[in-house]
Formats: sequence, C-alpha cells, structure tokens
Amino acid sequence: MPAIPDIDINRAATLLICRHGADAELEAARQADLMLERGDRNGRLGWQRIMQAIAELLASPMGPLH
Repeated sequence: MPAIPDIDINRAATLLICRHGADAELEAARQADLMLERGDRNGRLGWQRIMQAIAELLASPMGPLH
C-alpha cells in the first residue's frame, strides 16, 4: 500500500482540529487504536502520522508574525 501523501495527512489533521478542537489528537488516537484492534497496520500508521500533524499544528504559533 502506498504511503499517504503529507498534504492529505495535513488536511485530515486540519479537519479533525476543526471538528474536535483541543480533542483532535485524542480522536486520532482513538482511530489509531481502532486500526490496531482490526489488525490494520497501515491504517494505524496513517492515524499516527495524523496525530503527529495535529500536535505540530496545535503547537504552531497563531496569528501574524511581528
């Protein structure tokens, strides 16, 4: 299975942040756990990448630079 492009990972992360706010990373973790339960290694890796992207996006400074 080909890797999910970074742009799609970032889009998914942004969508989760819009839908779940501060709980976006938790929701991604739930999805990763679900993939683990199903034995879907690639799915789990994708959700782990989304979790990382969410963490990076939430840690990024917001607003204009001074």
